[in-house]
Amino acid sequence: MHPPPAAIVPLDRILPDEPLLMMGAGPVPIPSRVAAANSLVINHLGDAMSKVVEQVKTMSRYVFQSESRRIMGVAGPGSAAMEMAICNLVEPGTRVLSVRNGLFSSRLAEMAGRVGGEVSVLAVPAVETADPGAIHAALSQGRHEVMTIVQGETSNTVWNRHLPEIAAIAREHGCLVVVDAVCTLSTMPMQMDAWGVDAVITGGQKGLSSIPGVSLIAFSERAWEHLEKRRAPMAHWCLDARLADRFWNQKSYHYTAPVSGLLALHEALRLICEETLPARFRRHRLCSAALQAGIEAMGLTLYAPPAVRLDSVVGINVPAGVSGEAVRRHMSDVHRVEISGAFGLDILRIGQMGEQSRAHHLFRTLHALGSSMKTAGARIDLPAGVAELERVLVSGQAA
Repeated sequence: MHPPPAAIVPLDRILPDEPLLMMGAGPVPIPSRVAAANSLVINHLGDAMSKVVEQVKTMSRYVFQSESRRIMGVAGPGSAAMEMAICNLVEPGTRVLSVRNGLFSSRLAEMAGRVGGEVSVLAVPAVETADPGAIHAALSQGRHEVMTIVQGETSNTVWNRHLPEIAAIAREHGCLVVVDAVCTLSTMPMQMDAWGVDAVITGGQKGLSSIPGVSLIAFSERAWEHLEKRRAPMAHWCLDARLADRFWNQKSYHYTAPVSGLLALHEALRLICEETLPARFRRHRLCSAALQAGIEAMGLTLYAPPAVRLDSVVGINVPAGVSGEAVRRHMSDVHRVEISGAFGLDILRIGQMGEQSRAHHLFRTLHALGSSMKTAGARIDLPAGVAELERVLVSGQAA
């Protein structure tokens, strides 16, 4: 028998004495009610769980702005919800147009290729939004059955602002539309039914302000009819939407649901419904605008131009001669604020999703950023940045 491992220490000796303020591209801080719900365990097939599931679906319809009868939770991160959408709607030989803005839209294309889809990639130039005309031209070249696109590309902070028009073009070509709304759902409008979107995916740990590891997906009736007619057997048992439908809509067994995570998701959705989407959208717009204004007043520049800038995640150019990693390390070690780097880009990213979009978090984060930039050698005007942040917040709240 192997001996037990040595030198294993408890979590309180691994984690920092004071929790970091999570202001990166996710996960985000969670409300106390969500954290409390996540500490509970109940029977995944009991009456209480059945009531929780029904309420999760009802609240999700509001958040998705959809009457979909095929809303399901996914025991996994947002990427697992992506994979559920792809592996159910794409089979060997399915022609897929994948609109690529960056890392996460590329992931959708890779998933489609792995299940045998014939994938055509429409690459969008850096810091540009997907162009409806280019998508119309690409769809006109052949019969595509599925199109994948992100609403907001978290990796480079670009917003595909023409999504409603793009979805309409896809429908004209008989093409199903799969949208990654992981960082945008509940932070900005996403109208699944009105825009004619066929599958929307999101993770719990970003805009919804829930825990990582439990996600949501919604299929339109058109998408459901498509997957019901698939010819090839599903390779993924856990991600088979028809099996998942047994648990979510037929009160039957699929696998042991992540009950604690679903309870947390229930509370996160309940808080969104209590706040209401219009109020939540306004809060996110104001907080992100104030943060962006404060960053620029401090003397830094933003990566994406205003016309394509994603409010949910703000990208900041690292000044010449400054180490972005050194800035992040100083923010974390000294100020206990954590932000994100990027995937090959010399930018820093600050999240503005859910609980991140609170005034007290913005002041703490901007001060930490400015102080750490100065320590790393950047020439910035921190008081001007903080003053501008406060000005925009106050003027927006008074409007």
